[in-house]
Parts: sequence; C-alpha cells; structure tokens
Amino acid sequence: MEQDALAALIMPPFSLGEAVNEEGVWTLLNSGGAAAGYVFETQPLAPLPGFSGAPINALVMLDLEGRFLNVRLIEHNEPIFVSGLGQAPFHKFFEQYRGHSISSTLVVGVPYGKGDGASSLVYLDGVTKATASVRIAHESILAATLAVAREKMQGLAGGPPAHPNRDYDENLVWADLVEQGLATRHLVTNAEVQQAFQGTLWEDDDPEALEDLEGAYLDLWIVDLGAKAIARAVLAEDTFDELQEFLTISENDEPILVIDAGRHGLVSEDFVRNTSPDWLSAEQDGLPVALRDADLFVELQAGVPEGVAMILRTDRRLGFDPTRDWTLNVLAVREHGSFQPQTSTVTLSAVHSTDERFFLRPGAIERIPPWLEAVRNRAADLMVVTVFLLALVALLGLRMNALAGMRGFTAVRLAILAFVTGFIGWWGQGQLSIVTVLGVLRTLFDGGSFAFLLFDPFSLVIWGVVIISFVLWGRGLFCGWLCPFGALQEFTHHIGIRLGLRQIEPSAKWDKRLKRVKYVLLAGLVASVFLAPSMIDTFAEVEPFKTAITVYFLREWYYVAYAAAWLVLGLFLFKGFCRYVCPLGAVMAIGGWLRGRDWIARREECGSPCQLCKVRCKYGAIAETGKIDYTECFQCLDCVQIYDDQTQCVPLVLASRKRSAA
Repeated sequence: MEQDALAALIMPPFSLGEAVNEEGVWTLLNSGGAAAGYVFETQPLAPLPGFSGAPINALVMLDLEGRFLNVRLIEHNEPIFVSGLGQAPFHKFFEQYRGHSISSTLVVGVPYGKGDGASSLVYLDGVTKATASVRIAHESILAATLAVAREKMQGLAGGPPAHPNRDYDENLVWADLVEQGLATRHLVTNAEVQQAFQGTLWEDDDPEALEDLEGAYLDLWIVDLGAKAIARAVLAEDTFDELQEFLTISENDEPILVIDAGRHGLVSEDFVRNTSPDWLSAEQDGLPVALRDADLFVELQAGVPEGVAMILRTDRRLGFDPTRDWTLNVLAVREHGSFQPQTSTVTLSAVHSTDERFFLRPGAIERIPPWLEAVRNRAADLMVVTVFLLALVALLGLRMNALAGMRGFTAVRLAILAFVTGFIGWWGQGQLSIVTVLGVLRTLFDGGSFAFLLFDPFSLVIWGVVIISFVLWGRGLFCGWLCPFGALQEFTHHIGIRLGLRQIEPSAKWDKRLKRVKYVLLAGLVASVFLAPSMIDTFAEVEPFKTAITVYFLREWYYVAYAAAWLVLGLFLFKGFCRYVCPLGAVMAIGGWLRGRDWIARREECGSPCQLCKVRCKYGAIAETGKIDYTECFQCLDCVQIYDDQTQCVPLVLASRKRSAA
C-alpha cells in the first residue's frame, strides 16, 4: 500500500513511522514519536493463496513485546464472504488477535471436552461454513508475523528454512538413530514431577506417583521423520508408505514422531484427531511452532520403544528449521477436588534437532506467483474438467448426430448436466458470471491488469473453451451444456413434466418481446461499469448464480427466494431465466453471430411444408422458414434428433412411403 493509505489505517494513538524494508514492514510510533513496534501487510511476506486462489491481505500492528495491537482485513477475494455470509464475520475473526502474544500457540477452533484450561493452546473462534478461508487467513498472519519477529525482534535473519533432501538416503536402524542423536529421549520420573508440584495445592493429587517415585512418568522419544532414511528406520512398511504419500500432498509439512513409553500419554482423553494436541506445544528461538496431528495410523519397526505414538506436522513456511535446536513442551496436568476440580500444570521440556546432512537449504526462496499456486492447488480438478471438456467438445463436434440418435439420449444428457451441476458448479465453483465480463470491460477502460482472471484457473479453462466454441457452435455449448444454473432449470422442467403440470409457452409475439429483456439488462450493466462502478456487484445480483451455485442457497432469505422462484417457475416455463433474463446469455448470444458455420443441417422441405422442428423447439430458435436462429439456439440437439429419425422427420417419412409404394 502507499504510505498515505497505510497511515490512515493505523489505530490511534499510534502513527506510522519509516519503512523498514521493501516488503511492506514499517515502524510503529507511539504518541510521543518513539518506536512502539511494527506495522506490516501479510501479503508481501506470506502470499499464501486463499480459497479463491488470491492471497488474503491483512494489516498487522505488533508491539515490541510481540503482542498483537490490532489485526484488520485489507483485501480478499474469498467467495464465501464476497457473496454469501457477508463481510462482517470475516472482519470479526481478525479482531480476536488483539492482545494475544506471538509466543502463544494460536489455533483456530474450539476446545473439545471439558475445556478446563489444561491446554497449551489459545483458541480463536472460526467461522462456520468458511473453515478453509479462515485457516488460510490465520496461517498468513502467523507466517508474516513470525517472519518479522525473527528478523526484527530476535535478531535472526528470516532466511529460507531447510527442507528434506528427497534424493539423499542411507541405511539406518533404530540403534543408529539413538547413537547419532537423531532420536532424542527425555525421561521424567514420578519423583521429578512430584517435586515440581511440591508445596502446592496439588502435591498429593497423584497417588500413583507417590506409590512409585522411581517409575517413569514421561518416557518421551522425539524423531523428525522428514528424511526418508530416518522414517524407514522407525516406521513399519505400511506406515512409511502412507507417510510418503502424505508428504507428496503436504510438501511443506515437516512430520515429527513422538512416543511416550511412560504413563503420562501425549494428549488428553478429549483430543480430536487432525487437530492441535492440547498437551503438546513447540517453540524455536522463543517463538511458537504450530503443531497439528497428521492423522496417520502409526505402526513402528521392531526394536523401537513401545508406547503411545503419534505423528505431528508443522508447516516449514512458518519458519520452522528442523536442523536447529527446537523445544517440545509437554504439560503435566493435575486436578484437585472431585466437583469442579481446580487444575494446575507444569511444563516438561525436551530439546531436539536433526543433522544437516538430511536437508537442503536453498540460498533463497523463489516466490511462486499466486496464479501458479492456484493452478497447483487445483491441479486434480483442472485435470478432471479438462478431460471432461475435451470429451464433450469431441462428442458434440464429431459424433453429434450419433449422440442425438441414441435411444437413451435424454438420460445421457441429464447425466452430463448432473455432472456439470455437481462437479463444475457446486464443487469446482466454475459457474461463469456476467461479473467477469464486466470486470474485463472495467479493466480495459482503466488500462489495468488482467491478472485477476488467473486467480481462478478452473473458471478460466471453462471460459477458454466457451470462447472457442463461439466459432464452432455459437452460444450453444455453454448455455446448453456447461451452465450449472441452466442445468438446474432443465431438471425442474423434467420434474414438472413428470408431475403432469401444465406448461406455459408465450406466443411467438411475446416470446420475441421477452427475449429482448436480457439485452436491455446487459446494456444497463455495461453502463453501470462506467457510471456506477461501486454498484456493479449489487446490479449483478440479477443473476441467481451466486445464491444457487456459489453459496449453495446459504444466504439472506430474499436472495434464496429470488433464485428459488426461477427454479419453481421452471416447473411450468421452460428455462425462463435463460431465455429471457440472463445478461450473460445476452453476451453468449454474440457467439451466434461469430460462429463460422451453420452446424445444424437443414433440408429444402424444412419450414415448407414441414414445421415439426419449429414446433418441437422449446427455445423458439427456429423460424417458420426452418432457418435456425443461432443467437437463441441452446444446442439441445432435439432438432438434430428429428432430422435423422426415419419415423419423425416428415421429408424422410414421405420418401420412405414413396419407396414402399414403388
């Protein structure tokens, strides 16, 4: 941000000082003009892609002691908050950081079970239905804040963390790990724990410790499993293979094995898998290291100490360096009293590090552009949608008549539309919208960058195919086959037919008039780009796509009622929104003029004397002359089906009768 814009966001009585570096870190001044901390944006320091593919940018004010003075949202593109839950809950989430220290282990979620305070974690309330977006925002704040703290407050350079060398391997067994310090043991007896609680209210609240003072309270082993050689020496074959598969997906995570052969255990009875452990925490250089259960079943090699074992993971992007000393803290918990017992804890600490030879330390981290990160994050979805689109284009381009002539054509078509609704729409969030078109127009007018299109590669692939299809078929590919909301309307039409509901069909005159409405709406939206740009999102709500597809009808009641009204109307009027109101459909109609060919074959008899195709066309896209109006054709293939049917096409029926008579 520019200095003036940033200064306006600083919470009084503080003010903005001088820039510290070129990555958006500034000094924070108190009312007397003295240094009071640091101000920075998260995006330049930790550009972790959000759910939409674009980073979430927040402003952080940090005092010299490492406490959050303020955290506020600057910019984001998370769909669930842009259109759905609204902005308020997202802004409220950021307010929770105020007053907390970066030395605390902050996690998003709620304490499970009794919530008696016997935990090393500080919980921040998430936002229901927006878990992914909130967690990404949290990770961005932690990564950026810890980077600043390490370099400016701890005197440590925030260089790139070491990561396992996947090409390095050697033969190791458990004894080698112990001898070389790759497996660290920390033994705490009952007597030592008893001494820690001596003289307190809780000194007599562990009878088992008093009966066996020399027994093992905590017999802890720590092993970093990032290196294949170390993991293979510790884990059974099945667990090793599962871990390697896990690391191919979570390539930034460092896996850490902990084993307790004593009586303490690693987590409380209220612990939930795949969350942060309540009794365990870690720190390095005085700063917290976020730990989370990897949710892997652990089976150990023969010879490895038996006990309670679990694999934890921490994100190296938050600055964790496995080659330098770090500390694992274990809470010893005691309770006094049986009714609403009082809880007290002491911390048992063990230090661990792993030899450099198993790791690589690049000279610098090459930051991946957000759009490339978005592509990588959605690689699987992109492969599926690409294969589907290529198959659909090939089917409609090379085997269209054969497809239309199938006995079960309607069932096949509905199956494809079901996939479009489920995978492309609800799962992939690939519902194209007029908002994108208006955004492109605004960018052209302002001379800005089109990089925003790259943040949603899934939709961009669909846009690419749709634009190419303009030349091949006109508007038909998208409106007839790739629009999730259009598919929903087609489903409701078939339901209405099955229920025997009377179908409404405007007269030819009114059909022609109503089709002009979408062009009027399109013109109004285009005008708003230049006359009222701040109202574009509001005007674009004429599309019910966000309500029905993007946020699964989880919106204010009036948006839901509007979207539902079009679907209910679809029981009686075939795809009324698509035919008469959709401004994106008006844009797609341009494809009818751009097409390079008339792809639907016609005969001389089409229109005179035969009117069957015109009568059967539910879109009103066939004139009395038999000519196809490609600006209104949705490529449903009903007329193609008639054209090749010896029992339906009138010219073919008459020709067949002449042959029979001859």
